Amino acid sequence: MTVHFIGAGPGAPDLITLRGRDLIAACPVCLYAGSLVPAALLSHCPPGARIVNTAPLSLDRIMEEIAAAHAAGQDVARLHSGDLSVWSAMGEQIRRLRALDIPFDVTPGVPSFAAAAAALQTELTLPGLAQSVVLTRTPGRASSMPGGETLAAFAATGATLAIHLSIHALEQVVADLTPHYGPDCPVAVVWRASWPDQRVIRATLATVDAQGIDRTALILVGPALAGEGFEDSRLYAADYDRRYRPVGDAPRFPE
Repeated sequence: MTVHFIGAGPGAPDLITLRGRDLIAACPVCLYAGSLVPAALLSHCPPGARIVNTAPLSLDRIMEEIAAAHAAGQDVARLHSGDLSVWSAMGEQIRRLRALDIPFDVTPGVPSFAAAAAALQTELTLPGLAQSVVLTRTPGRASSMPGGETLAAFAATGATLAIHLSIHALEQVVADLTPHYGPDCPVAVVWRASWPDQRVIRATLATVDAQGIDRTALILVGPALAGEGFEDSRLYAADYDRRYRPVGDAPRFPE
């Protein structure tokens, strides 16, 4: 018996890995975060599967479901939205599974920031503008922020910021970032990235408005969002000597 933690992707039912889809189809028990995981993914469950929406359950109740499946020798597909590496609450479940000696594995999913960048049709790391993406959030009721992890500290780097779980605090986000990026810095708010009702707001720090959006939105900030004012990378330059395209009489990586 194994608990398969599966990143269900940002919302579109077809933005799930083949491995994740196949694991869902093979598990007689499926626990899914119903507040964000699209119901269409449940169509991959085998006939007769026990399907449990964990949105209204406490951690103790979730573990009871897993323990019952373990006792019955049934594999569990544990679906979380986006990718499991950030803000998934997987860590606390894994800690309990290890204590109970219940096997588990992890299958990654498409993260929401990647889906948002796709919706914007932009690269978040452009030469000379930004070569780093910071995934962060503002403090919330469920989780506080360590003292050193402030928007001002991240903004001082000039990186592209992908600010999760913070649309309700947009006014404070703008106040924290404007001194570092300037009022004309591009901003995008992407609501329900990849869902059929996806909505995109493009603005600047001086003009951005949540327009009634109060949850399930990502805030992206940084010069790279403008998609202009950058040089081509050297990667595909005709005179760039690289392993797969030797250049000159004495290439660095001879064939």
